[in-house]
Amino acid sequence: MSDSKTAMSLRFPDPEQRAAIAAAAKAAGVSMQEYILSAALDRATAVERRFLAGFKASMDRSGEAFAAEPGSLDPSAEQRAAEQEAQRELGQHQERGHAA
Repeated sequence: MSDSKTAMSLRFPDPEQRAAIAAAAKAAGVSMQEYILSAALDRATAVERRFLAGFKASMDRSGEAFAAEPGSLDPSAEQRAAEQEAQRELGQHQERGHAA
C-alpha cells in the first residue's frame, strides 16, 4: 500500500508508540498502514477462533444434554396414542359445538 491521499490517517498521541510501530513495520519490511492492518486482522481472526471454539464447546454440551435424556425428546408410543386420542376427542367436541 502506498502512502497516498487515500492512505489511512495514522495519528498517535504517544510519540513512543508511533516510533515503536514504525520500527516494527520497518523490521517487517512493510508500511505502517500494512503493519497495523495486518495486526488488526490477526487479532480479529484470533477473536473469531476463540468464539468458534466456545460455540463448538457449547454445541457439544448441548448435544450431550439432549443425548442424556432421549425419552423427553421422543414421546413414547403410548404418549403419542394418548395425544392422538385427545385430538380426536377435541375435534368431536368442536364438531358438536358447531352443530348446536
